[in-house]
Parts: sequence; structure tokens; C-alpha cells
Amino acid sequence: MATLVEKFFDDKDALTAELSATLEQSLRDGIKNDGRAVLMVSGGSSPAPAYKHLSTLDLDWQHVDVAMVDERWVDPSHEKSNEAFIKSTLLQNHGSAANFITMKNAAATAQQGAQECEAAYSELKSPYDVTILGMGPDGHTASLFPNADGLEHGLTTEQTVCAINAIQSDVTGSITERMTLTLNAIAQSKVVKLLISGEEKLAVYKQAKAGGDVNDMPLRAVLNHPSINIEVYWAP
Repeated sequence: MATLVEKFFDDKDALTAELSATLEQSLRDGIKNDGRAVLMVSGGSSPAPAYKHLSTLDLDWQHVDVAMVDERWVDPSHEKSNEAFIKSTLLQNHGSAANFITMKNAAATAQQGAQECEAAYSELKSPYDVTILGMGPDGHTASLFPNADGLEHGLTTEQTVCAINAIQSDVTGSITERMTLTLNAIAQSKVVKLLISGEEKLAVYKQAKAGGDVNDMPLRAVLNHPSINIEVYWAP
């Protein structure tokens, strides 16, 4: 039975402290119980302090798999690369010993690179220990963007990843070609932590939670999924 737990914090420091502690425990439990832990990571400012804290912990990082939730189809050297962000925050210090699975490969397009990415992700332990999601002001999560080319496939396929070409907007910026976890893959997680900050995004979250067309606000597909255990973290 899916659960939805909302954790509202007075400030971002309190959110970071709670997130850091629960992520550490999930990784330790994964290693202890399964021999490996799998952490699915998103970019964004909200998880960055927790990633930096985790990187300093003396975990058995050689038994931790860190994999991307989504990625723009750009080289890792690009300023908008989520991979570069993860490498500069989580995969530092002790965390540098983790096994990192990237989404971006040498294929010219995300569509052409999807099969290779699927093969890489199929090697991961399932269910994943934690999947970290963010949310955009348009109601997207991961790279499941409203009315995007590939969205229907991403919400219905049993595959782990899919290519998405979003409709260009202020949210997407000029880079609309992405690779993302599918809804099915997000559901293959022991817990999903949805990170939200600010009053504007809180209003968007409440709108998504209230129901409606998943094509307009794909976050609804995650919130309404019958088997996803979600913890919502919010701070002003």
C-alpha cells in the first residue's frame, strides 16, 4: 500500500539535516541487508547540501551505486549537466568511491542512446533504496515534462529509462532533449523523496495533489501511483 508523508520544515537547514540523516540510514540499511545500496539522484539546489554532507561520511561507498534520475542530453562538461553537479557535490571525498551510472552516452540523440542507457540501468539492484525527485513550477518531475514528446511512453512503459523531448519553455530552457527514469522505474524504489522549496512550488504541489490530467502536470502520475511510497520535504 502506497503512503504519502509530508514533512514541512521551518528552514532549509532543518530540511537538510533530516534528509541527510535518512539518506545515510537508507544507504547503510541497503548495504547491510542487500550487500549494495542504490541511490537515484536529481540535480537542483535543494539536495546539494545533503549530497555534500553524505560525501564526507565513512560509508562503505564501494558498495553504493549512484545513478541519475534524469539528464539533459549534453556532455558532462556542459554547465547544465546534472552529472557534473553530482560529481561536484556527492561524488567527492569518501563519496568518490561510489559506483556512478551516468545517463549520457556517446549516442547523438537521447532516443538513439536509450537502449544503451537501459542496459546500464538494468544492472542495478531493484528495488532501489532511495529515489530523490524535484518538481518544477510547471508540475514536471524527473524529466517527465507536461505534454512532452515521449511523455506517454515514459508514464506507461515497463522500461527503466526513456528519451524525452520537452516543449521549450522558461522551465526547460533551450535544452529540451533529455533522458529520464520512467514512472515504472520511479515506482521501483523503497522510498521516493520529493523535495520542494518556497511558497510558489508548494502551491504547484497542492494543485498536482488535488488531481487532474497527468499530461498537464506529470507529478500527478507519481503522487497517484498505487505503490509509490513518497516523503515530501518542504521548506520556505
